Amino acid sequence: MTGISRNKIIRSVLLLSILILSAAFAFPQSDQPLRSITYRLSMSRPVSHLFEVTMEVELPEGERPKSLDFQMPKWSPGRYAVFDFAKNVQQFEALGGICPRGAQCKMQTLPFKRFDDQTWRVPIMNIQRLTVRYKVFGNDLSGTFSQLDSRHANYNGGSIFMYVVNHKPDPVKLEINPPAGWRIVNGRMTSMDQREWQFPNWDILIDTPTEIAPDSTLDEFQVDGKLYRVMVHSFVDEGGKRPALVRDIEKIVRAETGMWGAPEFDSYTFLIHFAADDHSGDGMEHLTSTQIIEPGALNETGVYADALDTVAHEFFHVWNVKRLRPVELGPWDFTRPANTRGLWIAEGFTNYYGHLMMRRAGIWDDTRFFHNENQTVTGIENAPGSHLMSAEESSLLAPFLDDAPHAQRTNLANTSISYYPKGELIGLVLDLLIRGKTDDRVSLDDVMRRMYDEFYLKSPNATYYLRGRGYTIEDFQRVASEVSGSNLSDFFQRYVRGVEMLPYDEALASVGLHLVREQARQPFNAGIGIDWNKTGTLTINSVRNDSPAEDAGLQEGDEIVSLGRKNVSSENLLVALARYKQGDRIPVTVKRDRHTIQTTVVLREPERFDYRIEERKDVTAKQKAARQAWLKG
Repeated sequence: MTGISRNKIIRSVLLLSILILSAAFAFPQSDQPLRSITYRLSMSRPVSHLFEVTMEVELPEGERPKSLDFQMPKWSPGRYAVFDFAKNVQQFEALGGICPRGAQCKMQTLPFKRFDDQTWRVPIMNIQRLTVRYKVFGNDLSGTFSQLDSRHANYNGGSIFMYVVNHKPDPVKLEINPPAGWRIVNGRMTSMDQREWQFPNWDILIDTPTEIAPDSTLDEFQVDGKLYRVMVHSFVDEGGKRPALVRDIEKIVRAETGMWGAPEFDSYTFLIHFAADDHSGDGMEHLTSTQIIEPGALNETGVYADALDTVAHEFFHVWNVKRLRPVELGPWDFTRPANTRGLWIAEGFTNYYGHLMMRRAGIWDDTRFFHNENQTVTGIENAPGSHLMSAEESSLLAPFLDDAPHAQRTNLANTSISYYPKGELIGLVLDLLIRGKTDDRVSLDDVMRRMYDEFYLKSPNATYYLRGRGYTIEDFQRVASEVSGSNLSDFFQRYVRGVEMLPYDEALASVGLHLVREQARQPFNAGIGIDWNKTGTLTINSVRNDSPAEDAGLQEGDEIVSLGRKNVSSENLLVALARYKQGDRIPVTVKRDRHTIQTTVVLREPERFDYRIEERKDVTAKQKAARQAWLKG
């Protein structure tokens, strides 16, 4: 037998058999479009918090892969931290069948393999139809997660719907089966009794958050022929404030469309929740809707104001980030975090314009607008991370910074800044510099409109996901320089890629303003942050590097027992702190790891400053007019 032993032949045959059997799980995925993908969403037992998802896949004729992979994303667009949605998936099963012409499909259970932490692999062999079923636990009301309970169902698609690997570009259909008497509201509804939707791809499917409830309200208004819906789900009494809320939202819409022009959609939906029993607020942007969660009642003054501020931010995202977007933001690889250098534009500029639009809409006056900017400047310029981290680097580190969970303690409080306020201040300064350099002929408004026109409206489609193409930071620098008629490369190098303090006074001068810096009035400048709970316990949540607290050996997590040999709690903390001043030596007792530790904090000259924008004494009528043109649009 040509020198080959019988045992070797037997081993070869066995190996071949094993390879054939395992091919169904190892064969590479095909990118040939599937005939159809249909999602069915049910919630038969709301108190269980379990969303029930069914996916029906019609396989193409001809050559096909041996298996399909079904994958849960690790994160979702708009929130860049990794949350691993697969951790809440349970009871996955797969069925397959052959469907003779004119006959019902004969379905049978198929084996599947949990391929990795986010992927389920199902062999398809010669079947024509594949059905996958699974349940997802959801009990978090937010712009990222989903919640199902006896009050409502609210879902964000990235935390609920798997995608078929290599088939995110395929069209998909969604059918929702709600509990009796519950109404479905989302940004793509065309009627109040709608139960089915068609989406061009999976990315658009998950970009459509949906509220399903028996008692939500729905108000409508029109601006320039576009329909706007305001859905409100209040867990407590609204105090008659909803009509005023809707009127103020309309003012914001008019202010923002006044800058950008008419949006491309026919209708848009604000999904707003007033969840008085919730402890966190949130807002998330989408192509034809936004989801906003307020941790309080609509009839509370602070909650009402915060809701409008969030509306102004999220609606501005209709243009900036949802359509005009950094090149890395869509379509995405959901197996790894997103990394972009452009969130200081996408989120930071949206922060700036959200606040500016509150002024242009007439909801804020000049005093309220400048109070907000004063707080932003004070926060950034006192942050130790502002001297270490640039706006670009902050954007790249979004997976660590954007509400990211941390199992280990970090030093990010001392080394990082948020691209939200930093980008807001870059936007403010750049806007005023451009206005000053061009004698108010153009502004950052013109830069943003030019970017939208060039990269979204007029660029050829770069991917299946959406119109146009994404931009790079270099693209933005070029357009800003062209519109302003100035070479802005030095500005970007020093203040965007670098960590130099922004040229506030140079920018503010064109509108007759300047920045005033004063030493902050801090009676207890120890360099610590403190949390206190309902029991009155005081816990150190941060220790600033090179601070008196660090010198004294205090650490994050220490429980403060006494200051100056007097016991303290949340009730008497402020009174206790008011006794101390620069140079005082303060005995401090803390508990750490079941030990009582005594140390002494020596207060230094305060290193924190308060900043405020004020009118210059030599302000001119021309500068005042330029200021009003800026603030009123």
